[in-house]
Amino acid sequence: MSGWRERWWVGLLAGLAVLAIACEGGAVGAPPSGGPDRTGSGGGILAMAALGDSVTDGFASCLAPVPCPRNSWSTGDGTRIDSHYRRLVRTNPGLKGRAYNLAVGNARADALAGQASAAVQHKPQYVTILIGANDACRSRIDDMTTVETFRRQVDQALAVLKQGAPQARVLVASIPDIRRLWDVGHTSPVAVKAWSFGVCPALLAGATSTAPADVARRQAFADRVDAYNTQLAAACKAYGPRCRDDGGAAHRVAFTLDMIAAQDFFHPNGAGQNALAKATWPGEPVW
Repeated sequence: MSGWRERWWVGLLAGLAVLAIACEGGAVGAPPSGGPDRTGSGGGILAMAALGDSVTDGFASCLAPVPCPRNSWSTGDGTRIDSHYRRLVRTNPGLKGRAYNLAVGNARADALAGQASAAVQHKPQYVTILIGANDACRSRIDDMTTVETFRRQVDQALAVLKQGAPQARVLVASIPDIRRLWDVGHTSPVAVKAWSFGVCPALLAGATSTAPADVARRQAFADRVDAYNTQLAAACKAYGPRCRDDGGAAHRVAFTLDMIAAQDFFHPNGAGQNALAKATWPGEPVW
């Protein structure tokens, strides 16, 4: 989610690239495999799109610290993840091969409108949004996106969707409880070492410190994420009846260390992606 990966993993990427490709089963970032069914035999959902950041692009959920959209909670077509896409294909076979993962690692809310513009080109009937972790995971608390700016940028993206794909059902997921990663990992020397390379400094810098300033910083971080989630739900409500928020379901996922990628102790691994898919699944999107 943050810019640490270039500094830490540059020496490993070359050796792990082949493994990543093998895990992905195709080009990184490509839509799920299988030729598009344009016959309309699948009923209502014939295309879907996913917007967001490295959580949605499946970063580090395969064998290497690179995007692995095959394992995305939203559009993943891999057998390890019962994603929204896989659930929808069961009742909408015309969707097969037409799930477009437009999420980008390190993306913040200011990138969401551009992703939405790309999404409407695919004429989706279902769109998922998960954004905000990178707005919080900055170098310092003072660098985090303000709540007002965050809301404005989310509204801008939703306006693009409403104009370009007015019939699409939109799911706005809450930001996972990033603070919980510190709760479950700050006593693990391996996790603390991984975080020391610059993983989400606003929260995880000085991970073993109990100094009052560090305790207050972590609480301020958690409060900002809560404020973002409040605005995400409000923005969805303002959008109208074709938008549904997840009621905080993603935020309530109780991540444990065995649900987090061993490469960085931050991104969800396959088990974590599966948990997000299950928690956020709204049922057949007919609202």
